[in-house]
Amino acid sequence: MSRRLELIVFDWDGTLADSAGLIAGCIQRGCADLGLPVPSEERARYVIGLGLHDALDYLVPGLTPQRQRDLADRYRLHYLAGDAAIPLFAGAREALATLRESGYRLAVATGKSRRGLDRSIDQLGLAGHFDATRCADETAPKPDPLMLRELLEELEVSEQGALMVGDTVHDLDMAAAAGVPALAVSYGAHPRESLLQRPALGCLDRFDQLLGWIRAHG
Repeated sequence: MSRRLELIVFDWDGTLADSAGLIAGCIQRGCADLGLPVPSEERARYVIGLGLHDALDYLVPGLTPQRQRDLADRYRLHYLAGDAAIPLFAGAREALATLRESGYRLAVATGKSRRGLDRSIDQLGLAGHFDATRCADETAPKPDPLMLRELLEELEVSEQGALMVGDTVHDLDMAAAAGVPALAVSYGAHPRESLLQRPALGCLDRFDQLLGWIRAHG
């Protein structure tokens, strides 16, 4: 990086929170409830990080608006039954605290809804850890770069002073479109081989590698 790293923007599901398996399973159960084709786990995991409308449109194209709302409702029903038990990845809480103490600013860019992100932050006791957050239902969803650009503008940080950390190709595509360097993590929703096909400064296989990487490169 040509400038010192100031801001680290995290994706949420599959990057900070160990939720990818639950999300994929809830998508599958929602489709089964309505007699729709049930996607494979790999296909269900692919849409993690997208806004819910885009995710369902990709998985089950051609649904009427009402039918898509029904599927979204079934997905939410299953997800809400389990989301209180979703943990952070091991070491994530401590890493966020260490990064803040080291002077980095932290943000979240997520495909979750505002209500969903706020609920997760509250349940996990992370209020006050982030300088800014953006959700798919209040701006353009990934891979559109708008949410990342809005965070940079709000926090007055340049593209090269920021780093996007994410577990999906949607995160990496968003970062590339915004001109922001990205770091991939392969322990979440998308496999390492898919992530390596996108531009990134590196690809970490475990969350506990993050602090060392930032100390070496930030």
